[in-house]
Amino acid sequence: MLTDDAGITPLNRRFFGKDHPTDVISFALDTLPGEAAGLRGEIFVNVERARLVGRRPDASSRELALYIAHGFNHLSGATDHTARERAAMRRRELAWLRRAARLGYLQGLVSACVARRRPSS
Repeated sequence: MLTDDAGITPLNRRFFGKDHPTDVISFALDTLPGEAAGLRGEIFVNVERARLVGRRPDASSRELALYIAHGFNHLSGATDHTARERAAMRRRELAWLRRAARLGYLQGLVSACVARRRPSS
């Protein structure tokens, strides 16, 4: 789910007790009866935060992709409570980003997200 500071702050407050915006929140969902096992969940990514942190369009797209990768990392069961866990997560995320960049998936990512959120005229 694409969101902004105003959209992600209530989620951060409700589920984590933090009354400020964040970059990404992920929620793992249980597998339904009869459903094949696998990753199941929701990821809320803050496009506004990626644009602020990234500053340039190419950097913003990479930042947004990093948030998405971080959300998937959590959905796969990874935690970032310790420095060692954070380092392991970051290594995986950067490997995923390198592959995505080689395949051209990062180009214009934020621009495409922002364009989709605007009402059509």
